[in-house]
Amino acid sequence: MSSLFVQLLLIGLVAGVAGGMFGIGGGAIMVPAMVILLGMDQKFATGTSVAAQILPIGLLAAVVYYRNGNLNIKHAVIIAIGLLIGNLFGALVANQPFISSEMMKKLYGLFLFAIGFRYLFYR
Repeated sequence: MSSLFVQLLLIGLVAGVAGGMFGIGGGAIMVPAMVILLGMDQKFATGTSVAAQILPIGLLAAVVYYRNGNLNIKHAVIIAIGLLIGNLFGALVANQPFISSEMMKKLYGLFLFAIGFRYLFYR
């Protein structure tokens, strides 16, 4: 096995555990790992993360949450519709020539900082 294969597999495993535990993974784990650890371009890492999530990656975790009474299917379907449309528009904006990878990194950092700040300091 190549080193890159192992690194990508580990990124996927960590993101999968985070996704199962916290409902995160793609943006919060995989993209920074690919950019920081593997030196990928921000837009390339984002595209790779989106492609990795095309399959029903949360299916097995969703079954566990459903069996334990911690899932509202109606809400999940509505969110999924928003995700489908939102991902399209996000990808269209991110891939405009005036949006550089450096700008994407800064916007992404601000996004994660704002979420982290909110979680740490507000109820």
